[in-house]
Amino acid sequence: MKTLTKRNYFLLIGAILFFTGCSNLNKSRSNHEWVKLFNGQNLDGWIVKIHHHDVGVNFGNTFRAEDGMIKVRYDQYGDFNDQFAHLYYKTPFSHYHLKLEYRFTGELQKGAPSYTLLNSGVMFHSQDPRTMPKEQNWPISVEMQLLAGLGDGKPRPTGNMCSPGTDIVYQGKQYDGHCLNSTSKTYDKGEWVKAELIVLGDSLITHIINGDTVLQYSKPTMGGGVVSGYDSTLWQPGKPLKSGYIALQSEGQPIDFRNIELKNLER
Repeated sequence: MKTLTKRNYFLLIGAILFFTGCSNLNKSRSNHEWVKLFNGQNLDGWIVKIHHHDVGVNFGNTFRAEDGMIKVRYDQYGDFNDQFAHLYYKTPFSHYHLKLEYRFTGELQKGAPSYTLLNSGVMFHSQDPRTMPKEQNWPISVEMQLLAGLGDGKPRPTGNMCSPGTDIVYQGKQYDGHCLNSTSKTYDKGEWVKAELIVLGDSLITHIINGDTVLQYSKPTMGGGVVSGYDSTLWQPGKPLKSGYIALQSEGQPIDFRNIELKNLER
């Protein structure tokens, strides 16, 4: 995938605005400014949902605002006990450009599954966390998966796609796997990485890592597997996912997030 230069960025945004029916590009640029989703001081405007707990219960102070970052930590846990967690921004979005920086730190929490080593993510087009029962493990959503290298010299791309309770179309066909690797480089634990998402409702989705476009796909719908414990009355396989909540993931590996900003691309 090519590097997203400043020129290419504006070309992409222009295509996005044209695609969504916007006829005045200059006006749209001036009306759609970057907004900070995290104020750098506290978790105001964010909602916690952790597996085995009711919505709003931040068990073990899993998510905390410190040093201008959102930190994911497990120092108040015992065994991990499948307490997969997500921190949701309060407002759903449909067409937008999201950017943030992340770095992995610390050690995998005792009892966390081995596949969660140096593994986290950003969920989007997610269901409202307030619709999740106490025993639902992951939200029905699409995930931009974040990974770091394992120090073994083998490539481990980041900015991948995973699909808990969803399906996507890749290269013109419905993708039949759960996760889809991007073309990104491998980044190490402790290294700050810039991740971006450009989301156009239920059409084109673009993943960008450190300025490189690393993955594109389209047509997210409800479907697939992986998610358990959900409210069956919400389950509508094939339903297009045109909007939803954005969430930061906790799967057992400490991670830091900072500079979380969003530009709304709605007309």
